[in-house]
Amino acid sequence: MDTEQLIRTLVSDNSHRARPVGYVLMLALLAAAPVSLIMFFGELGFRPDIMTAMRNPFFDLKFAVTLALAISAIAVALHLSRPEASLRGFGWYLLIPAGLLAAGISAEMMMPQRVPMMTRLVGSNSKICMTAIPALSLPLLIAALIGLRHGAPARPALSGAIAGLLSAGFAATLYASHCTDDSPLFVAFWYTLAVALVAAVGALAGSRVLKY
Repeated sequence: MDTEQLIRTLVSDNSHRARPVGYVLMLALLAAAPVSLIMFFGELGFRPDIMTAMRNPFFDLKFAVTLALAISAIAVALHLSRPEASLRGFGWYLLIPAGLLAAGISAEMMMPQRVPMMTRLVGSNSKICMTAIPALSLPLLIAALIGLRHGAPARPALSGAIAGLLSAGFAATLYASHCTDDSPLFVAFWYTLAVALVAAVGALAGSRVLKY
């Protein structure tokens, strides 16, 4: 092989470098988002009083918590996509949504309430919550796992669980616009159970899909 041919080969190899994990993850999530949106609008849709509900700070808090979960999980997932990475220094990101939720519960407890605490916790949409969030998460979870396969996570089950958290965070954001239970107690209990279920599925799938 002459020098010019060698140079052309090296340039060609360089141009086909693997794309960054973050870029692939973003594309995969954008491709999956319309599927979750179609499922949402086809089966659920916005709650009828959404314009009035927007004036309720506890309604707005649901979106702050779920988006904080999704964004924090993305940051952790990208960090864990490197073979030498661990949760050290990044795990606290996942405490941000928990902190917001704890602040919301504290604020609600300090307000005079006409509805008993157990009634607010149980709510009226628990069954829908436990089915809708996992269902809406599924396309996003598949996309997240596809995106993270372009990395080299040393702990595939953990990375899969974080992929479950990020997909459930986005799905819960969608569901929150349908859910008429705005109490932080309801969110803390039922949303957390639904998110944990998706994280468990993600861990199981990730232990197989993300091995390298």
